[in-house]
Amino acid sequence: MTVLSRATAPGSSAEHRAPTVTELRLSAYKSHRGAVFPLGPVTLFAGASGSGKSSVLHVYEALARLGGGAALGAVFPDPAGCVPERAGPDRQGRRGFRIGCTVDGPVGPVRLDLAVQAEPELRIVGERLTCDGQTLLTTALVDPGRSTVQAAWHTAGTVPVTRAPLPDDRLGTALLPLRVAGTTAGQLRVLAAAEQVVVALRSVFACDPQPSRMREPVAVGDARLRRGCDNLAEVLRRTHTQCAKRHARLAAMARSGCVGPVEALTVEELADGTVRALLGRGGPLRATPLGRLGDGELRYLALALVLLTGPGVLAMDAVAEVPSAMQALTVLADGFDRSLDGTQARELAALASAICADGHIRLVGTVADGAYARGADGVTVVDLGP
Repeated sequence: MTVLSRATAPGSSAEHRAPTVTELRLSAYKSHRGAVFPLGPVTLFAGASGSGKSSVLHVYEALARLGGGAALGAVFPDPAGCVPERAGPDRQGRRGFRIGCTVDGPVGPVRLDLAVQAEPELRIVGERLTCDGQTLLTTALVDPGRSTVQAAWHTAGTVPVTRAPLPDDRLGTALLPLRVAGTTAGQLRVLAAAEQVVVALRSVFACDPQPSRMREPVAVGDARLRRGCDNLAEVLRRTHTQCAKRHARLAAMARSGCVGPVEALTVEELADGTVRALLGRGGPLRATPLGRLGDGELRYLALALVLLTGPGVLAMDAVAEVPSAMQALTVLADGFDRSLDGTQARELAALASAICADGHIRLVGTVADGAYARGADGVTVVDLGP
């Protein structure tokens, strides 16, 4: 699918820049109006309950799912709840919201902006893709009676613009690689920009460890860590045998953030074919099943495991047609410091700073305070008002 290499000279440094979302825009979404949030290697949104920090992650994940081809209704099951507070309907009874992002990469910064109608029915009524001030794609709702929008994309051939209908419940940018021939310089530019955005949006793992589901032994099977981290023991079995260096680093994190002495992080296979994870405390008979740990310890270990692994270990739809060196994984962690004590929060922030420094992994999370992370290299704490 990718034509990223056609937008830059072979071997150039720009060619090898992994596409990354560098800015989120909540132009009109829930409690946010005109909000623009730059994103760095590690970006933590801090604020009290109701400050809108979770909304930022919801928008990121929504864009990621749309970039992966999901239908609008599946991404926004309660669209009316996304409309800005106190926003009234227009003369036709329509209400909606506006979101967007900027993706940097081989072709430079590319902006994606969406206008979504939430009422009376959910649909994308406007989409714009721009790069260097040039509009590459626009869509507009022309006939409300049809479930399509009129799309126009840059061609720069004998016909400067190509027009065609696109479905109003899908992201047009994600559909362009299937609709654009790529026979003119203009079409190649459109494809490169669209695919840069899609690659960045698809390279996302939303993570929310659920300690209540992590305590029981799990069946041996797919060793890819799920969103709730309920199969943590099975993934640890894989890292213990296949990723010795990363597993050792995870054991070191356990020593820093778990109560009592920790000499090892091991996995035990039980008679019924399931596995459980253990903290080795020293000696052949001294071990603590992870199921006995507190919620904070379990969330701490799960988040450390996410940061120390990659797409091959995380349950996500990797962009298989793009070389891994050209992808940067973004971890979304709502409640990054939930249930953690001060030491655990500081250790995780330091780990994120170190891991994300090489550019292959990025982290966007929400925190209650974030004071422990201020000043850490590559970590930005965004304070949101009440």
